[in-house]
Amino acid sequence: MLTKISSIDKSVPIPLYFQLKQLILSEIKNGTYKSGDIIPTENEISDGFKISRTTVRQAVTELVQEGWLYRVKSKGTFVTLPKINQDFIKKLESFNDQILRSGMEPCTEVLKLEAIPAPDIVAKHLELKENESVIYLHRKRLADGEPIVTIKTYLPYAECSFVMDHDLEQERLYAILSQSSATTVFRVERIVEAVEATAEDVNLLNIKKGKPIQHFTSVGYNTFGKPIEYSLARYRGDRNSFEITVFPENK
Repeated sequence: MLTKISSIDKSVPIPLYFQLKQLILSEIKNGTYKSGDIIPTENEISDGFKISRTTVRQAVTELVQEGWLYRVKSKGTFVTLPKINQDFIKKLESFNDQILRSGMEPCTEVLKLEAIPAPDIVAKHLELKENESVIYLHRKRLADGEPIVTIKTYLPYAECSFVMDHDLEQERLYAILSQSSATTVFRVERIVEAVEATAEDVNLLNIKKGKPIQHFTSVGYNTFGKPIEYSLARYRGDRNSFEITVFPENK
């Protein structure tokens, strides 16, 4: 049963469902209920606080809608895993730094590293000739052992061939690229869209097919304005949130 607050006060002009909602929320925030824990059933809560199941359902439904809880059919209602706040969308910072600042341990798995002829879309974004060689790097990145994102990165082979001599599971790509002024990523343009998880996402990210994926298309440019990096990143929608700062336009 919910233990932080022992009762709901029916004498105050605060809706009962809202009191219950705040009670459950406080239990989550103070750690009584941790990520993945199941909360009491609607019947148990209703009987414990002598309130209607409709009131309980309203409180729980709002917490589900706000992302604090999730329901599993025939199993119950569980506390959601906290989302990792990613603010790389507004600044250049490595995945490792982001995850370490979140108090978690980052890890990278290199799924593929090879030189290939540039696909048409890659050649277009990297301003290369048809079939010109590129480095193809496919990585899975994890936080505390849990897969968070997969990234397919393409680099022009002529400028970036030295990258293939590095351990990309231990070293950071942007740090490697910064060894030369011609390959240092100075700015990045990103497009983000919401898509559904594919069979590949199911296999690599431990997510159900059709679940939300935050898909980023990024092009990194050097100080001379030449594109050096073309990346396609697929973040689990259930484990990531993204922070953006917007300034008003001066008029």
